[in-house]
Order: sequence, then structure tokens, then C-alpha cells
Amino acid sequence: MSTRSHQGCWTCKRRRRRCDNARPSCKNCSERGAACEGYEIRLRWNTGIASRGQFTGADKPVKSSVPPRQRGRQRDLSRERRKQVELERDSALDGSRGLELAVSQRVAEDEALFNEFMNNGINLLHSTTARDSLLQPRLPQLCRESSALYPICIAFQLALSSSVSSQFCEYFDTALKTFRSELACSTTLSDGTLTSGLLLCSIGLMHGFSWTMHLEGMHNILQSHGLDDLHHQPTQTHFRIHLLEVMGLMDLTCFSVGRQAPEIGIWRRYCQPAAPRYGIEPVSGLPRTLLDLFAGVGAETTELSLWDWPGETGSFLQCYLWEAHRLAGILTVRKQANSFTLIPKNNISTWRQPAKCPADTSVLVARILASLDALRLASAERPTEDVFIKNAVLFPLFVAGLEVGVLCRKPEWKQPIRKVLLGSHQCQILLSLLEELWQKEDPNLNVHELARQRGLEMGLL
Repeated sequence: MSTRSHQGCWTCKRRRRRCDNARPSCKNCSERGAACEGYEIRLRWNTGIASRGQFTGADKPVKSSVPPRQRGRQRDLSRERRKQVELERDSALDGSRGLELAVSQRVAEDEALFNEFMNNGINLLHSTTARDSLLQPRLPQLCRESSALYPICIAFQLALSSSVSSQFCEYFDTALKTFRSELACSTTLSDGTLTSGLLLCSIGLMHGFSWTMHLEGMHNILQSHGLDDLHHQPTQTHFRIHLLEVMGLMDLTCFSVGRQAPEIGIWRRYCQPAAPRYGIEPVSGLPRTLLDLFAGVGAETTELSLWDWPGETGSFLQCYLWEAHRLAGILTVRKQANSFTLIPKNNISTWRQPAKCPADTSVLVARILASLDALRLASAERPTEDVFIKNAVLFPLFVAGLEVGVLCRKPEWKQPIRKVLLGSHQCQILLSLLEELWQKEDPNLNVHELARQRGLEMGLL
């Protein structure tokens, strides 16, 4: 029986016969007359030029000739999964690095805006050049007491631009939500939270957003913790009393336009003691005795009360400002007397009954504008004296602009009003209200109703 040959010719190997290894052809092939295929070494290829390695399946030994492997093999799927994991990991690392970079950049921008507020923006919160600011040195500590205060300070700085930006809206929304949450959880209303609320109200009265509701919320909390006994509490600090005065100042109806909530009476009930007081309130730049009269508009304050106000000693610039406010107060009292919301006479204190003084309204408007013009010229001549006093001119200027009948007869008086009310977003809104009044030429048109129709709640501080 023949056995398989392992060393014979290729013909005997294929036929599985013993070969005698004769050369050049074996005996078996010669006897059979078959062609002997020889003994040379043969290389066998499965596909292409190689059966394994990097050129598997290629018809040429170049990488471009290697055909793509069919999907579905386990090793190919594993390789793809590894590549996908690596790509996702690299993408996550890039995203993490990008997020860290964005966060660090945002933090740096926030710090720059906060520092700008500390150095410049905070100066718009008062109208007197005080060497020792009550708020500035306490602000870092107050930010630790109130989580809402830091974003509110940044929002306030952004609010000083002439237009409303998306960045301001973002910070204002964050600050508003944080403050409302903080106010809802507050039981004692710390100085930090009270400062946050007052700054938030300041942003509102500058841009026409609703802000008097925040005063009501803070007042309710303070009242539940003995606000009526303020002057009998020895623990009240000077800064706390200052914050309450600012709150009382914002609550005065005569310093607002389109007010949505009624006046609480904070100044008269908590800030004004029975005995006469003196000194300048730093936010308004006005003497406290004059503010006492403004707080009584609609009650016991009359035209004669303001004419009889003796005034206080101050710089020439302050005297110009106070005179403009006193005369604007007289015009405000006259409008109160002509409105349908006049308080009955039996509610007016007997020590000062209403009395109309002989000065004509046009004379009062002229004197207000003259005082403000003198203030402007004196400030330009002495730029380092009372540099923040011009922050307080909005109230007398706006009240003079409300006298539509006078300004229709004296249209040239509109120009100094327009000149002052150029710049900030607050001034632009107030000027637009006056322009609409002047255009309609209706002395009976109520500016507060006009502001409410626009959804505005402005302030004149």
C-alpha cells in the first residue's frame, strides 16, 4: 500500500505515492509517461500577496492596496470601541479644560466689575462727598452675610450703561432670584440682606423695573421684629440707622414716578423723631429737616411750610441744590392740592393749615432752572468741590418739566432740561416721559398714569 510522500516531487505528493526522488524527474512519473512537476519550493497565498500581516488581502505590497476589513469581526468592533472611548475621553478632557477656562474667565470678569463698582459705581449711590463712606468699607463683610449682594453689585455696575445689555439681564435675574429666596428664608433681615434689597431697589428705580414691592417685603420682616421700637433699641448701629433712612427716602412718594405700591410711611414713622434734627442725609444730599417736610407732603406740609423752611448752613453748591428742591416741593404740594387724591382737611395737622403763596408757577419753574444752572456753572468752575452733588438734580428738574403749560409758553426752557437728561438710561426714560407730555400739550395729563401704561416704576433719586 502506497503511503503519502513528504519529500517527493509535487506530482507524487498530489497523488500520494512514494517517490524515488530521481532527478530531473522521478521514476514513477517516467513509467507513467506523466510530466513530473519537480521538487522546487512553492509559496501559497490565500488572498492577495499575503495571508497575514499588514498586507493581508493586498494585491500589491503598498498600504494603499490593502482592502478595508469587513465590519462585524469581534476584533474590529473592539478596536472601534477603543477608538470611540479614546475620542470621548479626549473630548471630555478638552471640554473640561474649556469649561475651566470659561469659569476662570468669568470669575475674573466678575471681580473686575465688582472692583469697578467699589471704585466708581458706588459713588452714584450718594450725593455728598463724604470722606468716610458708610457702605464701601463694610461691603466685603456684607457680601459674606448675603449671597445676593455680590451679583447685585455687579448688576448695578452693568446697569450704569446707557442701554440694557444681555449680560445685565443675566446678572439681574440671578440677583433677583437669589434675593427673593434669601428674603423668604430671612427672619431677622441682616444688614447684608437689607443692603442687597436697597441696591436692588436702586437698580429698579433706575431702569423702571418694579421695586416698591421689595420695600414692602423688607418692611414686613422688620416690623415683625420690633421696628416700631427702633429708637428704644440700644443695639441699633449707626450703619443700620443709615440703611433705614435710605429705605425711608426711597419710600417717599414724591421721589417716584408711576409708583405701584402705596407709601408705607417709613421716614415719618421710624426715621423722624419728635425733636428737630439736623445734618445732611448722604444719599439725597438734602438736610433732614427738609426731608421731614417732603415726608409730610399730602399731610401737614403746605406751601407755607416750605416757604418758611429756614435752611441750613452749607456750601454754595448745596444751597443751590436745596433751593431747587424747596421750590420743586412747593410745585409738588400744588399738584397734590389740585388732584383728586387730596387728603381731607380734618386729617391735616392744625399747626399748619394749607395756604397758597402768591408766587406764580412760571416764576417757580424759572427759579428752579436758574438754581440748577447756577449749580452747573459752579460745579464746572470748582470741579473738586462736592463732586457728587449733581447726582441729586433729577427731582427738581423733572418737577419743573412737568409744568407743561409753562413750558409751552416758554419752549426755550425745555433745552436745559434736555441737556441735563442726556446720558444714563434712567435719564433717557424720564426725558421720554416729559417729551410725550410736551408733545400732547395737556396740562391735566398724569405722568404717573403714563408711566404705568408703559409698565415703568421710576425713581427720582
